[in-house]
Parts: sequence; structure tokens; C-alpha cells
Amino acid sequence: MFLKDRIRGFYNRFISLKGAPGEIAAGMAIGVFIGVTPTIPFHTVAIVFLCLLFRQNMTAAILGATCISNPLTIPVFYLAEYELGRLLLNYESLKVTFNDYSLNSILELGWNILYPLQVGGLLMAVVFTVPAYFVTYRAVSALRSKYAESAGHTGEVSDSSS
Repeated sequence: MFLKDRIRGFYNRFISLKGAPGEIAAGMAIGVFIGVTPTIPFHTVAIVFLCLLFRQNMTAAILGATCISNPLTIPVFYLAEYELGRLLLNYESLKVTFNDYSLNSILELGWNILYPLQVGGLLMAVVFTVPAYFVTYRAVSALRSKYAESAGHTGEVSDSSS
């Protein structure tokens, strides 16, 4: 029942979004991009910044980020992003051991995790963002056509001067 309510809530928020299909799709793509990247404490700030910079639908972006970045998906994304980045950068698998508890040693270990995580995250974000744009664009267009037809509108503009 919980999942059904969440899906219904997402659907209701999605169909109530204002704006042209392209604007909504671009906003959703921004949200998905940020939601996939391993920047969890900065998701909202990054979404607001990018939506203001590119003048895109902020509500759609936040909806996209919360849809893709949740407690169930974050661990899977982060592990996959780290492994992808590690493979691309040709890093060996990291074994977390502390020989020295100095700040420099801890920061170096963090960099060996953060750098592949970011590289893999950016690549995976692009992989998820492109389809998100097109799926959202088609979904918004189809839903609006469906509602226009059910309301008796065809969406065509008539020329009254003929």
C-alpha cells in the first residue's frame, strides 16, 4: 500500500506541473542529473542554482531528484558509481586500513574514494539524464493530449478569418 500511495503521489504532482513539456522535461533532467551524482548534501542547492541559471522548471527538477535519489537507491548508486569510476581510472580495489591516524592519511584515503565516486557519478548521471528528458517530454505531451481530448479540445487552433 505504501508504494502504491507513493506512486499515486508522484503521478499527481507530475500531472500538476506547470509549463511547456520541454521546460518540464529539462527541469526533470536537471533533477535526475543532480539526484544521481554523489553530492547528497548539496542536491537542493545545486538544483536551485542550475534551474535559475538555465531558467528551467524547479519543481520538476526537485521531483526528479527525489524520485531517483532516495534511501533505497542511494547505496546502489554510490557503490555502482565508485566501482565504475575505479574501473575507468584504473584504481585498485580499496582496502580501508589505517596505518597512521594522521589527518593527511585520512584525507588521502578519502580522496581515493571521493575521486572515483565523482567520476563514476558524473558518467552515470549523463546515462540517466538523457532518457529522463525524453521520457518526461513524451509523458507530459501524452498526458496533456489525453486531457485535452477528454475535455473536448483537440489542441488545434482554428482560423476564424476564413
